Amino acid sequence: MKVTGNMTIGEVVRLHPDAARVLMSFGMGCVGCPSAQMETLEEGALVHGIDVNEMIEALNKLLEEK
Repeated sequence: MKVTGNMTIGEVVRLHPDAARVLMSFGMGCVGCPSAQMETLEEGALVHGIDVNEMIEALNKLLEEK
């Protein structure tokens, strides 16, 4: 399953636990907070000033390696 910007942070981490490491490397330390269950990757990236496309690319690269 490919990661997209409209997926919630919580959904991505539930489906792919290793994704938490990638998210944290981008400064998204909120992978376990309650907001992560409702906030999309795009919303989280915007709040944290992160390039969402770069982050999604890194997440999908991780999944391709598995």
